[in-house]
Parts: sequence; structure tokens; C-alpha cells
Amino acid sequence: MPAPIEQDRRRVAVVDLGSNSVRLVVFEGACRNPVAIFNEKAVLRLGKGLAATGRLPADAMAQALTVMHRYQEVARAMGAGSLDVLATAAVREAANGPEFVATLQARLPDAAIRVLSGKEEARLSALGVLCGIPAADGILADIGGGSLEVVRLAGGKAGESQTLKLGVIRLAERAGGDPVRARAIAEAELAGVPWLGEGAGGDLYLVGGAWRALARIHMAQTGYPLNMVHHYTIGRDEARDLASVIAGAGRRALERLPAIPRRRIEDLPFAAVALRRVLRACGARRVVFSASGLREGWFIERLPQATRAQDPLLAAGYDYAAQMGRDRTLPPALMGWTDPLFPEEAQPARRLREATCWMSDIGSHDHPEFRAEQAFLRVLRQPGIGLDHHARAFLALAIATRYEADADAPFLHPARLLLDVASAHRAEVLGTALRLAYTLSAGTPDLLAGTALALSAGRLTLRLCETSGVFAGESVMRRLDRLAQALGLEAATEAGLRRAGD
Repeated sequence: MPAPIEQDRRRVAVVDLGSNSVRLVVFEGACRNPVAIFNEKAVLRLGKGLAATGRLPADAMAQALTVMHRYQEVARAMGAGSLDVLATAAVREAANGPEFVATLQARLPDAAIRVLSGKEEARLSALGVLCGIPAADGILADIGGGSLEVVRLAGGKAGESQTLKLGVIRLAERAGGDPVRARAIAEAELAGVPWLGEGAGGDLYLVGGAWRALARIHMAQTGYPLNMVHHYTIGRDEARDLASVIAGAGRRALERLPAIPRRRIEDLPFAAVALRRVLRACGARRVVFSASGLREGWFIERLPQATRAQDPLLAAGYDYAAQMGRDRTLPPALMGWTDPLFPEEAQPARRLREATCWMSDIGSHDHPEFRAEQAFLRVLRQPGIGLDHHARAFLALAIATRYEADADAPFLHPARLLLDVASAHRAEVLGTALRLAYTLSAGTPDLLAGTALALSAGRLTLRLCETSGVFAGESVMRRLDRLAQALGLEAATEAGLRRAGD
């Protein structure tokens, strides 16, 4: 179990200058999981009319200069050491794109402005998705206003990529505002990317605001218990049905949908058309929505290789231990202490247990009356991008149990909906064991070393070292009984354990 890598807290800023919107994000620290501490977007629609005129609109360029001046000042005031500007499809394709970039550079002399090629945009989007889903396998599709980037992902690595003129603004203009014509256009373009079929049976990873809007609509319609788009996963048939409904709905019908973003209404039918055509072309079995893409790819590319190589789930645990725990040497000891409870443990389950141990002391500075709920919500809603919804629910339930949350507490409801019975039980067993460990050890590895658990012949035995400062008092026995009961065993204690070095 590796020790956490110390992180610095320096700030960097990036602007995504897209065909539909321009967004500033300020990240803090060289962390494996990007921590965005400021995020602001302006919808300028720089790509509007580009298909017909070949030029960026004058009014949108003027607005962009004003917005970019603000973003530069925000980055400076927040102490960001750099401001990078990533310009995408509209700027790279417009006849007046170079003129606009020159004007922008004159206004922002200290900014590093890059006009990304389609290949560069696809590569950074892939890095962003792999930042949060290191083992991603299938097809990545990143839709913007002007272009659609598709990338083959295999075994956590990016392969072939292609940029298509199928962004929501571009597709709508090429189709004359007709979703039926848009379908034929999208199908023809995607037919020119034969390797898309290699994604059959894998996952389709969706990046881009228009597709995130579709996810929010689906979550609202189904009453999904966690209002978080990142890692939201639905089956192929669900995604196809959603896309069909949105593509065929008129404006009035769309306005009545739950969670509909007003500024996206005119784009959504074309986002839905593109989604359905991509699904058909790649044959994916599931759709996974990703909130990390181009900007996160830019961020992770700047990190030291040692940090990039970290497991994002465990890195989230390391960060919590560093920020909120009382002793960062305790989690590895907890991992060893709980090993006897989980024989023949598969690697994914062990990884979750390890992350839980790292996060197990995050309520140490909270008010004792609210520790369980506060810790639960903090873990469930944390910004770490490497956590899928199952992992969030497991960790949150285990940590809440560690703080002795009432099993029927209403705030636990989302986790119970997201977990199957076996996973929920495992989380509760782990949380109950951690509660016992903290009672024995006062949160210190030295005292924990004077105790051990053993399973044999239907019995859970707590072994104690008589000279260690721990003893089987009332609270210890109560929590040991709870753990034994959760495991379906009888509880027992045994004195005479010798600590290493004694």
C-alpha cells in the first residue's frame, strides 16, 4: 500500500474557447484528481453562421474580447501562475480566425494561446476521459458546437481519432435546421470512419455540454438518486430511446421536459441525432457520460509522471487523509487490520476497501452530532473524477457506518439505491470494523498494533496485547458484537497477543 504523494497547491488557469461557449477553469494543486476552484462560462456562439460564411461573427468576436479580458483578470487575481487559451473548431476553421487570434494575443500578451488541430483536440479529450477512467475501452465522442471528435480507446490508451463537422451548431446549419436531414448527414460522415465498429460491445464515452444536458434530462425523468452526470451510465437501448424522443420533439415539448437547460433547447435535437448515429456506428453496449474532457486533459498533461500514474480512486483517498485525517500512517495499518475479514477478496473490492481506509477519518474535525451525515455527503458528492457512482455509494455508506449512522437514516437512501444487497452489506461490515478499530486505537497506529482480528470455526476473535493500553471495555465489546453479528459469527476476546518488537 503506497504512501501518498505530497502535492503542491499552486494554481493554473485554462480557457476553452469553443464554437458555442468560452469557459475559464482555475485548477488548484498538482493533484491526480483535478480540483477546479473556479468555473465560469459565457455562451458566445462563435461558430454560428460559420458553415455559410466561413467567418467568425463580428459581434461574437467583440464579446469574446471582453470576456477574455475578464478571464485574464480573474486568473491574475486568483494567483494562477499561467493562463492558457485553447481555441477549437470555429477559430481554427474560420477565414478570419488568425486575425482574431492576433487581436486576442495583443489584448492578452501574457496568455499562451493555442489553436488546436482536430488531432490535438481529440488527444486532449481522450487524456481527460482517461484521467477519470484509466481503463476506458470503447469509443470516445466529444461534441462541441463546431466539431465532433471520435477516438478509439483500448485498454486505457488512446488510438485512432477523427474530427468530423458534426458539432451541434455546424450540424444544425448544414441540415437547414431539419433533424431528419441532419440524420443523413451524420450517418454519411460517420460511415467514413470504419474503425468505429471496433467499439462494438464496449462503452461509448460521451463528452460535451450538449450530451451532458441529455444525461440530466434522463436522470430527472428516471428519478436517479445521485444528481451527478460524471460517470452516469445507461444501457444502449435507454440511450437510443432518449435520443429518439429528443430528436423528434418540437420546441414546446422540449421546454416541458424536466431539467431542460434553456440555452441548449435549439441544440438538443441535433445532439440527439448525433448520439443515435454514433451509437449505431460503434455498436456500444453502454453509454458513459464524462464531465472530464479537453480541459482536464490539458491539466493532467502538465502533471509529473509519478502523479499521473496514481490510481485516481486511491489518490482521492490520499488527498482526504492529508487534508482531514489525524494520522496518515494509520490507513495502511487499518488495511492490514481488516484483512482477515475479507478472505479471497477480488482486486476491485480490495481497491475500494483501501480507499475507504484512507478516507476513514475525514469526520475527525466535524461536530460529533453530525459526523455521520457530513462524512456521508462529503464522500458521496466529492469532486474526485475517478469515482464511478457505485464506488461513491460504497465509500459513503462504509464511512457513514464507521461513524455509527443509523441504518435507517434517510440520508443513506441514495447509497442503498445505487448498491446491490451484497455490496451494501460489505460496506456496512467494513464500516463497522473501522468503528471498532478507531475505538480501540484512538486513531493511532501504535495502539492498533496491540490488537488483531481472527476468524475461525464460526467465531470472530479480538486479540489484545495486555501491555498496549487497550482493553475490552463496554464500548469495545458492544462494537465487537455488532461486527460479529454482521458477519454471522460469535464474538470472543483473547489476551496475550504480542506486538512486533515486544
